[in-house]
Amino acid sequence: MTDSFDCMAIQKTLAEAQLDGWLFYDHHFRDPIAYRVLKIHPPICTRRWYYLIPTAGQPSKLVHRIERESLEGLPGTRRLYSSWMEQREQLKRMLEGKRRVAMQYSPLNDIPYVGLVDAGTVELIRSLGVEVVSSADLVQLFEARWSAEALASHLEAGQVVHAAVRRAFAAIREAARAGNELSEYAVQQEILQFFAAHGVMTDEPPIVAANAHSANPHYFPTAKASSPIRAKDFVLLDVWGKLRKPGSVYFDITWTGYVGEAVPQVYQDIFDLVREARDAAIARVHEALSAGRELRGYEVDDSARQVIAKAGYANYFVHRTGHSLGEQVHGNGANMDNYESHDTRQVLPGTCFSIEPGIYLEQFGVRSEVNVYAEPNGARVTGEIQQAVVPILAAES
Repeated sequence: MTDSFDCMAIQKTLAEAQLDGWLFYDHHFRDPIAYRVLKIHPPICTRRWYYLIPTAGQPSKLVHRIERESLEGLPGTRRLYSSWMEQREQLKRMLEGKRRVAMQYSPLNDIPYVGLVDAGTVELIRSLGVEVVSSADLVQLFEARWSAEALASHLEAGQVVHAAVRRAFAAIREAARAGNELSEYAVQQEILQFFAAHGVMTDEPPIVAANAHSANPHYFPTAKASSPIRAKDFVLLDVWGKLRKPGSVYFDITWTGYVGEAVPQVYQDIFDLVREARDAAIARVHEALSAGRELRGYEVDDSARQVIAKAGYANYFVHRTGHSLGEQVHGNGANMDNYESHDTRQVLPGTCFSIEPGIYLEQFGVRSEVNVYAEPNGARVTGEIQQAVVPILAAES
Protein backbone atom coordinates (compact mmCIF):
# COMPACT_ATOMS: atom_id res chain seq x y z
CA MET A 1 0.00 0.00 0.00
CA THR A 2 1.04 3.59 -0.60
CA ASP A 3 -0.41 7.01 0.10
CA SER A 4 -3.55 7.16 -2.01
CA PHE A 5 -4.11 9.67 -4.78
CA ASP A 6 -7.08 12.06 -4.61
CA CYS A 7 -9.58 10.23 -6.80
CA MET A 8 -12.45 12.63 -6.09
CA ALA A 9 -10.37 15.66 -7.10
CA ILE A 10 -9.40 13.97 -10.37
CA GLN A 11 -13.00 13.01 -11.10
CA LYS A 12 -14.19 16.56 -10.42
CA THR A 13 -11.60 17.90 -12.87
CA LEU A 14 -12.54 15.30 -15.48
CA ALA A 15 -16.17 16.39 -15.25
CA GLU A 16 -15.21 20.04 -15.67
CA ALA A 17 -13.15 19.12 -18.74
CA GLN A 18 -16.05 17.07 -20.17
CA LEU A 19 -13.97 13.92 -20.28
CA ASP A 20 -15.20 10.40 -19.56
CA GLY A 21 -12.03 9.33 -17.83
CA TRP A 22 -8.26 9.35 -17.46
CA LEU A 23 -6.70 6.14 -18.77
CA PHE A 24 -3.27 5.25 -17.44
CA TYR A 25 -1.17 2.65 -19.21
CA ASP A 26 2.36 1.36 -18.84
CA HIS A 27 4.80 -1.32 -19.92
CA HIS A 28 8.38 -1.67 -18.61
CA PHE A 29 8.14 1.54 -16.52
CA ARG A 30 7.95 3.84 -19.53
CA ASP A 31 5.57 6.34 -17.90
CA PRO A 32 6.95 7.83 -14.67
CA ILE A 33 4.06 10.31 -14.59
CA ALA A 34 1.59 7.48 -14.01
CA TYR A 35 3.46 6.23 -10.95
CA ARG A 36 3.78 9.68 -9.43
CA VAL A 37 0.13 10.62 -9.98
CA LEU A 38 -1.19 7.26 -8.78
CA LYS A 39 1.39 7.05 -5.98
CA ILE A 40 2.34 3.44 -6.64
CA HIS A 41 5.73 1.71 -6.80
CA PRO A 42 5.29 -1.79 -8.27
CA PRO A 43 8.39 -3.97 -8.11
CA ILE A 44 7.95 -5.32 -11.63
CA CYS A 45 6.29 -4.29 -14.88
CA THR A 46 7.04 -6.75 -17.66
CA ARG A 47 3.41 -6.94 -18.83
CA ARG A 48 1.00 -4.21 -19.89
CA TRP A 49 -1.40 -2.73 -17.35
CA TYR A 50 -4.25 -0.23 -17.63
CA TYR A 51 -5.97 1.86 -14.98
CA LEU A 52 -9.09 3.89 -15.70
CA ILE A 53 -10.33 6.69 -13.47
CA PRO A 54 -13.84 7.43 -14.77
CA THR A 55 -15.59 10.75 -14.34
CA ALA A 56 -18.07 9.02 -12.03
CA GLY A 57 -18.03 5.67 -10.28
CA GLN A 58 -15.29 3.29 -9.25
CA PRO A 59 -11.94 3.08 -11.09
CA SER A 60 -11.05 -0.17 -12.83
CA LYS A 61 -7.77 -1.89 -13.54
CA LEU A 62 -6.64 -4.43 -16.10
CA VAL A 63 -3.51 -6.48 -15.34
CA HIS A 64 -1.85 -9.65 -16.57
CA ARG A 65 -2.50 -12.78 -14.53
CA ILE A 66 1.17 -13.34 -13.77
CA GLU A 67 1.47 -9.75 -12.51
CA ARG A 68 -1.95 -9.48 -10.91
CA GLU A 69 -0.54 -7.46 -8.01
CA SER A 70 0.85 -4.73 -10.30
CA LEU A 71 -1.72 -2.15 -9.23
CA GLU A 72 -2.09 -3.38 -5.67
CA GLY A 73 -3.24 -0.62 -3.35
CA LEU A 74 -5.24 1.26 -5.97
CA PRO A 75 -9.02 1.37 -5.54
CA GLY A 76 -11.33 -0.17 -8.11
CA THR A 77 -12.38 -3.44 -9.69
CA ARG A 78 -9.73 -5.69 -11.19
CA ARG A 79 -9.84 -7.42 -14.56
CA LEU A 80 -7.32 -10.08 -15.58
CA TYR A 81 -5.98 -11.18 -18.96
CA SER A 82 -3.42 -13.61 -20.32
CA SER A 83 -3.53 -13.58 -24.13
CA TRP A 84 -3.44 -10.49 -26.32
CA MET A 85 -6.93 -11.33 -27.53
CA GLU A 86 -8.25 -11.45 -23.98
CA GLN A 87 -6.43 -8.21 -23.20
CA ARG A 88 -8.22 -6.39 -26.02
CA GLU A 89 -11.59 -7.84 -25.10
CA GLN A 90 -11.20 -6.83 -21.45
CA LEU A 91 -10.00 -3.37 -22.46
CA LYS A 92 -13.07 -2.98 -24.66
CA ARG A 93 -15.30 -3.85 -21.71
CA MET A 94 -13.43 -1.48 -19.43
CA LEU A 95 -14.00 1.40 -21.85
CA GLU A 96 -17.60 0.54 -22.69
CA GLY A 97 -19.70 3.69 -22.82
CA LYS A 98 -16.68 6.01 -22.82
CA ARG A 99 -16.35 8.53 -25.65
CA ARG A 100 -13.34 10.70 -24.67
CA VAL A 101 -10.48 9.74 -22.35
CA ALA A 102 -7.22 11.47 -21.50
CA MET A 103 -3.90 9.69 -21.81
CA GLN A 104 -0.23 10.69 -21.61
CA TYR A 105 -0.35 11.69 -25.24
CA SER A 106 0.58 14.94 -27.00
CA PRO A 107 -0.80 15.81 -30.45
CA LEU A 108 2.11 16.18 -32.88
CA ASN A 109 4.36 15.55 -29.83
CA ASP A 110 4.29 19.27 -29.02
CA ILE A 111 4.85 18.50 -25.34
CA PRO A 112 7.21 15.49 -25.34
CA TYR A 113 7.36 15.36 -21.53
CA VAL A 114 3.72 14.21 -21.61
CA GLY A 115 3.84 12.24 -24.87
CA LEU A 116 4.71 8.91 -23.23
CA VAL A 117 2.05 6.53 -24.56
CA ASP A 118 3.19 4.80 -27.75
CA ALA A 119 1.35 5.42 -31.01
CA GLY A 120 0.19 1.82 -31.23
CA THR A 121 -1.60 1.99 -27.90
CA VAL A 122 -3.32 5.23 -28.93
CA GLU A 123 -4.40 3.47 -32.14
CA LEU A 124 -5.72 0.55 -30.08
CA ILE A 125 -7.86 2.79 -27.87
CA ARG A 126 -9.18 4.66 -30.89
CA SER A 127 -10.03 1.37 -32.61
CA LEU A 128 -12.43 0.73 -29.71
CA GLY A 129 -14.35 3.87 -30.63
CA VAL A 130 -12.83 6.06 -27.91
CA GLU A 131 -11.29 9.46 -28.63
CA VAL A 132 -7.90 10.02 -26.99
CA VAL A 133 -7.03 13.54 -25.83
CA SER A 134 -3.92 14.85 -24.10
CA SER A 135 -3.61 14.62 -20.33
CA ALA A 136 -1.16 17.55 -20.32
CA ASP A 137 -3.42 19.86 -18.31
CA LEU A 138 -4.37 17.07 -15.91
CA VAL A 139 -0.74 16.17 -15.37
CA GLN A 140 0.09 19.74 -14.49
CA LEU A 141 -2.76 19.89 -11.97
CA PHE A 142 -1.98 16.61 -10.25
CA GLU A 143 1.76 16.15 -10.75
CA ALA A 144 3.43 19.51 -11.37
CA ARG A 145 2.03 21.54 -8.47
CA TRP A 146 4.26 21.50 -5.43
CA SER A 147 3.41 20.72 -1.86
CA ALA A 148 4.71 22.95 0.92
CA GLU A 149 7.36 20.30 1.59
CA ALA A 150 8.49 20.32 -2.04
CA LEU A 151 8.82 24.10 -2.04
CA ALA A 152 10.83 23.94 1.18
CA SER A 153 13.18 21.37 -0.39
CA HIS A 154 13.62 23.67 -3.41
CA LEU A 155 14.53 26.63 -1.23
CA GLU A 156 16.96 24.55 0.83
CA ALA A 157 18.63 23.17 -2.29
CA GLY A 158 18.83 26.70 -3.66
CA GLN A 159 21.01 27.83 -0.79
CA VAL A 160 23.49 25.06 -1.62
CA VAL A 161 23.36 25.72 -5.38
CA HIS A 162 24.04 29.44 -4.92
CA ALA A 163 26.87 28.64 -2.50
CA ALA A 164 28.32 26.22 -5.06
CA VAL A 165 28.34 28.98 -7.71
CA ARG A 166 30.14 31.32 -5.30
CA ARG A 167 32.62 28.55 -4.48
CA ALA A 168 33.27 27.99 -8.21
CA PHE A 169 33.98 31.69 -8.79
CA ALA A 170 36.23 31.69 -5.73
CA ALA A 171 38.20 28.69 -7.02
CA ILE A 172 38.73 30.46 -10.35
CA ARG A 173 39.81 33.64 -8.54
CA GLU A 174 42.26 31.79 -6.29
CA ALA A 175 43.84 29.99 -9.24
CA ALA A 176 44.12 33.17 -11.33
CA ARG A 177 45.70 35.17 -8.51
CA ALA A 178 48.20 32.38 -7.98
CA GLY A 179 49.04 32.40 -11.69
CA ASN A 180 47.60 28.92 -12.17
CA GLU A 181 45.20 27.59 -14.76
CA LEU A 182 42.03 25.84 -13.62
CA SER A 183 40.17 23.84 -16.26
CA GLU A 184 36.43 23.94 -16.88
CA TYR A 185 36.33 20.30 -15.84
CA ALA A 186 38.15 20.99 -12.57
CA VAL A 187 35.61 23.69 -11.70
CA GLN A 188 32.78 21.32 -12.56
CA GLN A 189 34.22 18.70 -10.22
CA GLU A 190 34.63 21.33 -7.49
CA ILE A 191 30.89 22.00 -7.70
CA LEU A 192 30.04 18.28 -7.58
CA GLN A 193 32.25 17.80 -4.52
CA PHE A 194 30.53 20.73 -2.84
CA PHE A 195 27.15 19.16 -3.62
CA ALA A 196 28.20 15.81 -2.18
CA ALA A 197 29.36 17.46 1.03
CA HIS A 198 26.05 19.31 1.44
CA GLY A 199 23.47 16.63 0.63
CA VAL A 200 22.60 17.74 -2.90
CA MET A 201 22.42 15.57 -6.02
CA THR A 202 22.07 16.26 -9.73
CA ASP A 203 21.08 14.18 -12.74
CA GLU A 204 23.92 15.55 -14.87
CA PRO A 205 27.13 17.47 -14.06
CA PRO A 206 26.89 21.27 -14.18
CA ILE A 207 27.86 23.34 -17.19
CA VAL A 208 31.13 25.23 -16.82
CA ALA A 209 31.85 27.04 -20.09
CA ALA A 210 34.58 29.55 -20.90
CA ASN A 211 34.61 31.97 -23.84
CA ALA A 212 33.31 30.39 -27.07
CA HIS A 213 32.11 27.34 -25.16
CA SER A 214 29.54 29.56 -23.44
CA ALA A 215 28.00 30.16 -26.88
CA ASN A 216 26.88 26.52 -26.85
CA PRO A 217 23.87 26.35 -24.48
CA HIS A 218 24.47 22.67 -23.70
CA TYR A 219 28.24 22.49 -23.65
CA PHE A 220 29.58 20.09 -21.00
CA PRO A 221 33.28 19.79 -20.13
CA THR A 222 34.66 16.30 -19.62
CA ALA A 223 37.94 14.91 -18.34
CA LYS A 224 39.07 14.47 -21.94
CA ALA A 225 37.60 17.66 -23.43
CA SER A 226 37.98 20.77 -21.34
CA SER A 227 39.53 24.21 -21.75
CA PRO A 228 41.65 26.09 -19.21
CA ILE A 229 40.18 29.17 -17.55
CA ARG A 230 42.62 32.07 -17.53
CA ALA A 231 42.67 35.78 -16.79
CA LYS A 232 40.43 37.82 -19.12
CA ASP A 233 38.18 34.84 -19.84
CA PHE A 234 34.39 34.97 -19.82
CA VAL A 235 32.77 32.15 -17.79
CA LEU A 236 29.22 30.76 -17.69
CA LEU A 237 28.02 28.46 -14.90
CA ASP A 238 24.72 26.57 -15.22
CA VAL A 239 24.16 24.66 -11.99
CA TRP A 240 21.16 22.60 -10.86
CA GLY A 241 20.51 20.22 -7.99
CA LYS A 242 18.05 18.88 -5.44
CA LEU A 243 18.24 17.44 -1.94
CA ARG A 244 19.03 13.75 -1.54
CA LYS A 245 15.57 13.11 -0.09
CA PRO A 246 12.48 11.46 -1.64
CA GLY A 247 10.09 13.97 -3.14
CA SER A 248 12.67 16.75 -3.41
CA VAL A 249 12.53 19.10 -6.38
CA TYR A 250 15.20 20.89 -8.38
CA PHE A 251 16.73 24.35 -8.17
CA ASP A 252 18.38 25.53 -11.42
CA ILE A 253 20.32 28.75 -12.08
CA THR A 254 22.83 30.22 -14.54
CA TRP A 255 25.36 32.93 -13.65
CA THR A 256 28.17 34.54 -15.66
CA GLY A 257 31.50 36.05 -14.68
CA TYR A 258 34.67 37.58 -16.09
CA VAL A 259 38.16 36.72 -14.86
CA GLY A 260 39.25 40.26 -14.17
CA GLU A 261 38.69 43.16 -11.83
CA ALA A 262 36.47 45.06 -14.28
CA VAL A 263 34.07 43.58 -16.84
CA PRO A 264 34.56 44.71 -20.46
CA GLN A 265 31.59 46.61 -21.82
CA VAL A 266 30.92 44.10 -24.60
CA TYR A 267 30.01 41.43 -22.03
CA GLN A 268 28.02 43.75 -19.82
CA ASP A 269 26.02 45.14 -22.76
CA ILE A 270 24.82 41.68 -23.80
CA PHE A 271 24.16 40.75 -20.20
CA ASP A 272 22.06 43.89 -19.72
CA LEU A 273 19.90 42.93 -22.68
CA VAL A 274 19.45 39.38 -21.42
CA ARG A 275 18.64 40.74 -17.97
CA GLU A 276 15.98 43.03 -19.46
CA ALA A 277 14.40 40.07 -21.26
CA ARG A 278 14.52 37.97 -18.08
CA ASP A 279 12.90 40.70 -16.03
CA ALA A 280 10.20 41.29 -18.66
CA ALA A 281 9.21 37.63 -18.45
CA ILE A 282 9.17 37.70 -14.64
CA ALA A 283 7.04 40.84 -14.69
CA ARG A 284 4.58 39.26 -17.15
CA VAL A 285 4.05 36.32 -14.79
CA HIS A 286 3.70 38.45 -11.67
CA GLU A 287 1.32 40.97 -13.25
CA ALA A 288 -0.99 38.32 -14.73
CA LEU A 289 -1.23 36.25 -11.57
CA SER A 290 -1.64 39.35 -9.38
CA ALA A 291 -4.60 40.41 -11.54
CA GLY A 292 -6.11 36.93 -11.59
CA ARG A 293 -5.70 36.63 -15.37
CA GLU A 294 -5.01 33.37 -17.16
CA LEU A 295 -1.46 33.16 -18.50
CA ARG A 296 -0.10 30.58 -20.92
CA GLY A 297 3.47 29.40 -21.19
CA TYR A 298 3.92 30.73 -24.71
CA GLU A 299 2.98 34.24 -23.58
CA VAL A 300 5.86 34.33 -21.09
CA ASP A 301 8.27 33.28 -23.83
CA ASP A 302 6.90 36.05 -26.05
CA SER A 303 7.64 38.67 -23.38
CA ALA A 304 11.32 37.75 -23.17
CA ARG A 305 11.79 37.09 -26.88
CA GLN A 306 10.31 40.45 -27.92
CA VAL A 307 12.98 42.30 -25.92
CA ILE A 308 15.80 40.41 -27.58
CA ALA A 309 14.24 40.62 -31.07
CA LYS A 310 13.73 44.38 -30.74
CA ALA A 311 17.46 44.76 -30.09
CA GLY A 312 18.27 42.80 -33.25
CA TYR A 313 19.40 39.53 -31.64
CA ALA A 314 16.39 37.33 -32.42
CA ASN A 315 18.53 34.80 -34.30
CA TYR A 316 20.87 34.46 -31.33
CA PHE A 317 18.20 33.38 -28.82
CA VAL A 318 17.98 29.74 -29.81
CA HIS A 319 15.95 28.04 -27.08
CA ARG A 320 12.76 28.51 -25.09
CA THR A 321 12.64 31.03 -22.26
CA GLY A 322 12.10 28.48 -19.51
CA HIS A 323 11.10 25.00 -18.42
CA SER A 324 9.04 23.47 -15.65
CA LEU A 325 10.85 22.29 -12.53
CA GLY A 326 9.99 19.22 -10.50
CA GLU A 327 11.53 16.00 -9.24
CA GLN A 328 13.24 16.04 -12.63
CA VAL A 329 15.08 19.18 -13.62
CA HIS A 330 12.78 19.37 -16.64
CA GLY A 331 9.39 18.91 -15.05
CA ASN A 332 5.89 18.27 -16.34
CA GLY A 333 4.28 21.67 -15.86
CA ALA A 334 3.96 24.41 -18.44
CA ASN A 335 7.16 25.42 -20.20
CA MET A 336 7.74 29.07 -21.05
CA ASP A 337 7.89 28.29 -24.73
CA ASN A 338 6.66 29.69 -28.03
CA TYR A 339 9.82 28.73 -29.90
CA GLU A 340 10.61 25.03 -29.58
CA SER A 341 6.89 24.37 -29.11
CA HIS A 342 3.68 26.37 -28.71
CA ASP A 343 2.94 25.65 -25.05
CA THR A 344 -0.67 26.60 -24.38
CA ARG A 345 -0.75 25.19 -20.86
CA GLN A 346 -1.78 27.64 -18.18
CA VAL A 347 0.77 28.89 -15.65
CA LEU A 348 -0.76 27.54 -12.44
CA PRO A 349 -0.24 28.62 -8.83
CA GLY A 350 1.87 26.06 -7.02
CA THR A 351 4.13 25.40 -9.99
CA CYS A 352 7.72 26.52 -10.48
CA PHE A 353 9.75 27.06 -13.61
CA SER A 354 12.94 28.63 -14.89
CA ILE A 355 13.19 31.94 -16.71
CA GLU A 356 16.45 31.83 -18.67
CA PRO A 357 16.73 33.86 -21.87
CA GLY A 358 20.09 33.93 -23.62
CA ILE A 359 22.06 35.46 -26.45
CA TYR A 360 24.72 33.26 -28.04
CA LEU A 361 27.31 34.98 -30.21
CA GLU A 362 30.31 33.36 -31.86
CA GLN A 363 32.86 34.41 -29.23
CA PHE A 364 30.70 34.03 -26.11
CA GLY A 365 27.14 33.48 -24.91
CA VAL A 366 25.17 35.00 -22.04
CA ARG A 367 22.30 33.35 -20.19
CA SER A 368 20.71 34.55 -16.97
CA GLU A 369 18.53 32.00 -15.21
CA VAL A 370 16.29 32.29 -12.18
CA ASN A 371 13.50 30.13 -10.80
CA VAL A 372 9.99 31.59 -10.50
CA TYR A 373 7.37 30.15 -8.15
CA ALA A 374 3.77 30.94 -9.13
CA GLU A 375 1.48 31.87 -6.25
CA PRO A 376 -2.28 32.57 -6.12
CA ASN A 377 -1.71 36.33 -6.10
CA GLY A 378 1.58 36.78 -7.88
CA ALA A 379 4.96 35.19 -8.40
CA ARG A 380 8.38 35.32 -6.79
CA VAL A 381 11.93 34.54 -7.72
CA THR A 382 13.10 31.89 -5.26
CA GLY A 383 16.80 32.75 -5.20
CA GLU A 384 19.33 35.48 -5.76
CA ILE A 385 19.02 37.54 -8.95
CA GLN A 386 22.17 38.42 -10.90
CA GLN A 387 22.23 42.08 -11.91
CA ALA A 388 25.66 42.32 -13.57
CA VAL A 389 28.44 40.07 -14.83
CA VAL A 390 30.56 39.06 -11.83
CA PRO A 391 34.10 40.58 -11.92
CA ILE A 392 35.69 37.45 -10.55
CA LEU A 393 39.04 38.93 -9.50
CA ALA A 394 37.29 41.78 -7.68
CA ALA A 395 34.81 39.51 -5.87
CA GLU A 396 35.65 38.23 -2.42
CA SER A 397 32.50 36.21 -1.72
